[in-house]
Amino acid sequence: MPKVASILALALLLLGGVGYFDANADIYRYEDEEGVVHFTDAPTDKRFKIFMRDIKRDRKLRTTFKLARFTRDPAEFEPIITQCAQEFGVDRSLVKAVIHAESGYNPNAVSPKGASGLMQLMPKTARDLKVANSLDPRENIRGGVRYLRFLLDTFRGDESLALAAYNAGLSRVAQYNGIPPYQETRTYVDRVLTYRKSYQTTN
Repeated sequence: MPKVASILALALLLLGGVGYFDANADIYRYEDEEGVVHFTDAPTDKRFKIFMRDIKRDRKLRTTFKLARFTRDPAEFEPIITQCAQEFGVDRSLVKAVIHAESGYNPNAVSPKGASGLMQLMPKTARDLKVANSLDPRENIRGGVRYLRFLLDTFRGDESLALAAYNAGLSRVAQYNGIPPYQETRTYVDRVLTYRKSYQTTN
C-alpha cells in the first residue's frame, strides 16, 4: 500500500521531523471531494499529481539526456517518426522520447527479455501489431507508435499511465489502478517525460 500522509505529516516531513517518505522519492498529492489533501510517494491513483520532485534524480535524468551517445544519428529516422506520428496522432516528441529511452536509437537493440528494435517491441506485441521484422526501423516505429496510440486511448490520454503500461504491461497498471510501485517503471516514466520536454525545445 502507498504511504499516505496528511498536510500536517508533510509539514513535519519537510522540517525533518517525520520519515514518512523515501528521501529520494517524488511526492504526489490530490485533494478529495471533502477537501482533504492526501500525499504519497507511491501513487496508485491517477488523481495524484506531482507535488515535489526529487531534485537529485531529476537533475540526473537531465544530465543523462545531455550525455547520451546514440548508436545511429536520430535524424536518420526523423521522416519515419514524423509520418507515423501524424498517421496515429501521437506527439512526435513523445515518440522520440520513447525511442531514446528504449534503445538509444539502436535499431538492432535486443533486450535480455527479447524486446527488440528502436521501440523495443516484445515478440507477442510485435505479432499483435502485425510487425513482421522488429529490426526494420520503419516497421518497428510504426508498430510502436500504433501501440502508444492504443495505450493513450485506453488511459484516456493519460501519458504517464500509457508509458507505465508500455514499460510494465497493461495488466500491472490495471492491477495497481495506476503506475505500478516499481522503481524501474517510475524511473522510466520520469525519464521519457523528461526526454520529451527536451525534444519539444529542439523541434
